[in-house]
Amino acid sequence: MERIGFWIGGKIVPGESGRTGPVYNPATGEQTHEVDFATPQEVSKAVEAAKEALPGWRATSLSKRADVFFRIRELLEERKTDIARAITLQHGKVLSDAVGEVQRGLENVEYATGIPHLLQGAFSEQVSTGIDVYSIRQPLGVVAGITPFNFPGMVPIWMCANAMACGNTFLLKPSEKDPGPSLVLAELFKDAGIPDGVFNVVHGDKVAVDAILEHPDIAAVSFVGSTPIAKYIYANGTANGKRVQALGGAKNHMIVLPDADIDMVADSAVSAGYGSAGERCMSVSVVTSVGKVSDRVVDAIADRLPKVKVGSGLDPESEMGPLVTREHRDKVASYLDSGSAQGARVITDGREHALYKESPGFFLGLSLMDEVTPQMDAYRDEIFGPVLSVVRADTYDQAVDLVNRNPYGNGVALFTRDGGAARQFIFEVEVGMVGINVPIPVPVAYYSFGGWKGSLFGDSHMYGPEGIRFYTRGKVVTQRWPDPAKSAVDLGFPRTR
Repeated sequence: MERIGFWIGGKIVPGESGRTGPVYNPATGEQTHEVDFATPQEVSKAVEAAKEALPGWRATSLSKRADVFFRIRELLEERKTDIARAITLQHGKVLSDAVGEVQRGLENVEYATGIPHLLQGAFSEQVSTGIDVYSIRQPLGVVAGITPFNFPGMVPIWMCANAMACGNTFLLKPSEKDPGPSLVLAELFKDAGIPDGVFNVVHGDKVAVDAILEHPDIAAVSFVGSTPIAKYIYANGTANGKRVQALGGAKNHMIVLPDADIDMVADSAVSAGYGSAGERCMSVSVVTSVGKVSDRVVDAIADRLPKVKVGSGLDPESEMGPLVTREHRDKVASYLDSGSAQGARVITDGREHALYKESPGFFLGLSLMDEVTPQMDAYRDEIFGPVLSVVRADTYDQAVDLVNRNPYGNGVALFTRDGGAARQFIFEVEVGMVGINVPIPVPVAYYSFGGWKGSLFGDSHMYGPEGIRFYTRGKVVTQRWPDPAKSAVDLGFPRTR
């Protein structure tokens, strides 16, 4: 069985503990690799490599750092399909979706090429006689990222592009379910000119995570994953004196007002609910239809489901691939049973799909449930799979209240033709990312990504301007060049007049 090792100091390093985990091809169900799990000592080796590389990278000029990121951008463009194929083989998403993931990561690299401008400070001349004041932002040092299985290419780039551009060195702990793409990125970064030790990768489970959270030489940790783990990362990281941004789970609602274009609604719901087999933190998982439009919305969505081609991610005709593991597929499918038992109406059952019944891969067909209520497991839990729930509301106010009472606050969408209703919705909805007739409102790279409530722990969103601030700290300099003739003892409090 082929082994997946670590990337430390610019080269692949095999694990020494003998602890490993399986990696599967979700489309076939076959185990293709074993991934090494890091011990605390191996995490420390990666941190030492990052510490050794830090002074040289920190001293590299902004223009040279920007030049490296321009080369990274070009190589990502050249190797986009190869990276996407590595993602598909271990995650399962269709190749076109994986290419889109790489593209969104590439856009964050493009943002990082502007680092000379992004790190500009401020200067105030003559704040007092002969005294000037200016502000600068400096890197934190060694920083780490712990990333999820659902975007093994994009989310690491979200973190490391800004972090490295700011002058930090980076340690990545990707998901052990699909670790291969992280090493593809490591090779690409090296080819682009990232010095050895600036980017490092370790794999593993809770042992590796705890080693990162407890290591005294790691200054900051970025995390994307489920809410319970985000809480754990934030609590333990901050307890150990680290700066932490921990993005958690989601329950993204799509509110449909009676005046909305139903065809557009149905197309958007299917695209956003079932893309990447629902394994996106920004997937629409709840369609909240308002008033008498509900029956039309359900019928329009149901009419589209049989036309979606489910199959291997490498099949160019496939629109939705398998889920990442058999265990996750079975957990997702269980919500169809619990939903039915708790009173929901199963309109389309993905377990009736031929690939669920006959394939050794981890397939589940598109599933739709109507008349779901907030008391049901299918509503309360983050299903993270191709199961779309419809919750009916009598009024706009009820629909907004439903969203605001939900413990998650990642993304939300409103479909309407009424500009006044849309503006009011933006004003009062308690969610971090809002779409108006846009079902997946992921911000472009020069804004920042992050939710509210149980979807974010910490006060910093990811990438964009907030990412630059997260990976740097401010310093204010007050300077005077002495004139010996004007020097005197003065024990009073410093004044600016």
